[in-house]
Amino acid sequence: MSSSKSKGNATATVEPVKVYKWDGVAVKNALDDVITEVMTKTLPYTENHALRDGRLAICGLAVFIAGFALVWDFFFPFPQSKPVLIGCVGGYFFLMGVLTLYTTFKEKGIFVVVMQKDPAGLEPDSRWEVASKMKKYDDIYEVTVRMLDGKSGKSRETSFKKSVADFIDDNGVVCQDLVEAQIMKMHNSLVSGKKDK
Repeated sequence: MSSSKSKGNATATVEPVKVYKWDGVAVKNALDDVITEVMTKTLPYTENHALRDGRLAICGLAVFIAGFALVWDFFFPFPQSKPVLIGCVGGYFFLMGVLTLYTTFKEKGIFVVVMQKDPAGLEPDSRWEVASKMKKYDDIYEVTVRMLDGKSGKSRETSFKKSVADFIDDNGVVCQDLVEAQIMKMHNSLVSGKKDK
């Protein structure tokens, strides 16, 4: 009976995020998730999914083309379906090229976009973007926080480069309080910079 009570209490508390610390992709994704949580839950901002939706639209269209080719080939077997298959394969590879350009030049490593509403509702929303980079086989985690002021249209950004060891302990547990402190410091520096202008 006491074990069931302890299980109930364990679900009420927030469990720390644990990752295999030698897997760079898993470490980067875990740190990105913690930063996303800070930007969407700690700060009173609303997440904007437009950037991600653009990628999903390109992928959805590519899957539709592949599915259309499959169905067309089912009803009109290969010799008849050759021109349609060639067009669909060409369209699919074209969309994969568009997707590569989109992720390289539009997303640029941005993993969360949030909107800061004007309290009075008179000014346009300010846009906050957070991007990260981490090279393969490297422990340096680079984060850039960019704020686009809705009123002036001016952009300000700040960034840091730190070892992942600054945010993850020896057991692979992400120290969420350290990540949050770093992001809040960056956020506050951009906000105070905005007020100075």
